[in-house]
Amino acid sequence: MSAQRYTFELARSQTEVDAYFDLRRTIFCEEQGLFEGHDEDGIDAIATPIIAIDRESSNRVVGVVRIYEDNTRLWYGGRLGVHPDYRRVGRIGKGLIYKAVTTANTWGCDRFLATVQQQNVRFFQRQHWFSLEEIEICDRPHHLMEAELDFYPPGNEPRPVLTRPVAQAS
Repeated sequence: MSAQRYTFELARSQTEVDAYFDLRRTIFCEEQGLFEGHDEDGIDAIATPIIAIDRESSNRVVGVVRIYEDNTRLWYGGRLGVHPDYRRVGRIGKGLIYKAVTTANTWGCDRFLATVQQQNVRFFQRQHWFSLEEIEICDRPHHLMEAELDFYPPGNEPRPVLTRPVAQAS
């Protein structure tokens, strides 16, 4: 595997955004059964989608996460998912988390939070996150977690202007 096999970037083209939502639907609706039909919500209108791309597999989108500013300088990450065929790779989730938090830090983040499914808490702790509290979402145990921003230095990713319509619930 080359060092550049997997890249982590903002989903910019319509093709990338479509693949981003397709993978979310596969993970959160079909596989986990958290949502019916689709998992899109109003946050998608203000969120920036981030994708992991496998450059050795026809530029396939193999991971997803979204970030958004909830209040001034308070950012959230959410809908982190990795394609089932790539979960054993070990770099996809870590790369998505790093890209998400460093990007938000670049855009003026003072705090970065996420709700993390119980089974992923230890993984996040290894990525320099700590749990604030245990919560329940969609009848499943989660933790509200916060990233240690000192581990995620700001970069130089320009902040795009978002133009996506708000998803309509079905």
